[in-house]
Amino acid sequence: MKPSHRRPIIAANWKMHMTPQESIEFLRPFLRHFTRELPLDTVICPPYISLPAATEVLSDVKQVGLGAQNMSAEPAGAFTGEISARMLKELNVEYVILGHSERRAIYGETDAEINRKLITALEVRFKPIFCIGETLEERDGGKVEEVLQRQLVHGLESIGPRRVTEVVIAYEPVWAIGTGRTATPEQAQETHAYIRSVLSEMYGEDTAQKIRIQYGGSVKPGNAAELLSQTDIDGALVGGASLEPGSFFEIIRNVAEAIPGESA
Repeated sequence: MKPSHRRPIIAANWKMHMTPQESIEFLRPFLRHFTRELPLDTVICPPYISLPAATEVLSDVKQVGLGAQNMSAEPAGAFTGEISARMLKELNVEYVILGHSERRAIYGETDAEINRKLITALEVRFKPIFCIGETLEERDGGKVEEVLQRQLVHGLESIGPRRVTEVVIAYEPVWAIGTGRTATPEQAQETHAYIRSVLSEMYGEDTAQKIRIQYGGSVKPGNAAELLSQTDIDGALVGGASLEPGSFFEIIRNVAEAIPGESA
């Protein structure tokens, strides 16, 4: 049975979508769905340019947290095009996505670079959403566990047991992102259980049981509740289905209704 202390977390990764005005037009009807407090955490991660608009709309909203899609490990300096943690902090950002497969594959981010970002994020009290996952080639080649262990061990290097519980691990099989293909709930659970076993080896069983692990990869209203009913799946990192207010809230509602003793 899933421990009750691991509060589910549903995060929207808007990627390179949503202008500032479009973000406002999304959030206003979206927030009207929250007629009461729900037993999970909801996070919206707009593009950098839309963060100020989202901050303004969410300023008095406690049920929806704000996240960034990336950030620099550097505090300031001659880093054209980069955004620092201090800049994001002024916009009331609470979460930051780090190590997303697109950052790894397209922009060449390494485990070591992602580790530096994670350490910086924790130093300013962000809650990092740390993405890991294998490609289809790696899965077919039987390297899933090897890849995930490497990403976890190197990505979390020098992060101790007290701070690691603030990190949300997002397992995103690269072959299931935006493809319409989704790992079956059983496949996802098996992999999440393996991730937790690695965390247990690194930090001990008690600490590993406190860390939330999300699933990311073509999550939709129709599969979200079944995925999150699995013992080791504590949330979802949602891409395409988070771009329409009704669709994204339906995911949230379906997950909330599946939590024992709850009804949305």
